[in-house]
Amino acid sequence: MPELPDLEAYLAALGSRIVGARLLRVTLANPFLLRTFEPPLEAAEGRTVTGVERLGKRIVIVLEGDPELFLVIHLMIAGRLHWKEPDAAVPRGRGLAAFYFPGGALLLTEAGKKRRASLHVVVGRGALNALDPGGLEVMSASTERFREALSHENHTLKRALTDPRIMSGIGNAYSDEILHRAGLSPFKQTAGLTEEESTRLHQATLSVLSEWTRSLIDEMGEGFPEKVTAFRPDMAVHGRYRLPCPVCGTLVQRIVYAENESNYCPRCQAGGRVLADRALSRLLKDSWPKTIDELEAKRSAPGS
Repeated sequence: MPELPDLEAYLAALGSRIVGARLLRVTLANPFLLRTFEPPLEAAEGRTVTGVERLGKRIVIVLEGDPELFLVIHLMIAGRLHWKEPDAAVPRGRGLAAFYFPGGALLLTEAGKKRRASLHVVVGRGALNALDPGGLEVMSASTERFREALSHENHTLKRALTDPRIMSGIGNAYSDEILHRAGLSPFKQTAGLTEEESTRLHQATLSVLSEWTRSLIDEMGEGFPEKVTAFRPDMAVHGRYRLPCPVCGTLVQRIVYAENESNYCPRCQAGGRVLADRALSRLLKDSWPKTIDELEAKRSAPGS
């Protein structure tokens, strides 16, 4: 799922292309994309774009009017945006919609068979704000506000960072990077954070998100983001299972659950412990290695 750095790169690219331009027409290739019926999608046609914004993990296209009209796009896991020629057709199969402007066409596609991406058309800031899950915009928040958001309910750090009602714009990939930078276990409970640890986590969040945002925008240059992925070779731990940690060289471990996974360094984040995968640890019981040293010994043993 595109997260804050990816979305900011999209916004930078869209800002130079569609702000100040008139939306000529919209082609809806998949009716399940549109989640609202009033006002109709056609109400957006002919209006000038006055801005582009981010609302959590949603991209907002602001259209002129009194009150303003908003096109709110949630890419979910597999949705992606593409900038093409003004007469570009919506791709067959994965194409969901096209927004046509004088200078080009903004295409919305979604890989796979599941259709989770969504488009809302709403009028007025009140209706737009109703779509906001309410998570903290961490890039503009103080350490005190960050600490308050974390301490509102007791969760694991992984869940707290990725819950859109707690933190805005952070998902599976960058939460792994943030926790590694902070040297904290994804399973540590927010209620157990010391003041120093919460400050360290806040600083890690700011540095990871700002560094990756700058990197993605620099990589894009004058182009448009076409390689939006959660797996990048320069990441420290995310998607790097059994590859060496860039800090200490220990092999990165992972915990898989539902459709997500946590990637972490046992030495940098867990004091050398191997965090228990619930299914595997139940299956292996006493054979489950408790430390990274035990795990590495098992892997290096003859016949393993």
